[in-house]
Amino acid sequence: MNTGSDGAADAVADADDGKTEKPLGSRAPEFVQARRALHLSWQVGVFVVGLAVVGAGVVMLPLPGPGWLVIFGGMAIWATEFVWAQLVLRWTKRKVTEATQRALDPKVRRRNIILTTIGLVIIAVLVGIYVWKFGLEMPWNIKE
Repeated sequence: MNTGSDGAADAVADADDGKTEKPLGSRAPEFVQARRALHLSWQVGVFVVGLAVVGAGVVMLPLPGPGWLVIFGGMAIWATEFVWAQLVLRWTKRKVTEATQRALDPKVRRRNIILTTIGLVIIAVLVGIYVWKFGLEMPWNIKE
């Protein structure tokens, strides 16, 4: 006999973040899901489009462009049809939320502000020494 304790635990877990997650599975329209050949074609199309977007994101990593954003966009396209991509996106959202909460912690913010200030002071001192020694001359034009 099922006591329903698993469902209660899931409800508590969902209540912690204030929203319920969508069920896993295909989000294709009903008429597409009703026909096996059409659904398979739909999945192939979604996979190819997602692969193209993820590929473009990978290309943008070393080149100018929002590489990671495009990669996550491709994952979101895959997540409309594939459970594995939905699980990866849920994990990623959870980790980003945790990192955001840690970054907003007052102690961490204070530490980050202090480290940033120290870094900027060091850079300003190095730039000041360079300008004092060489003037506003570009490094590749110095003949010394």
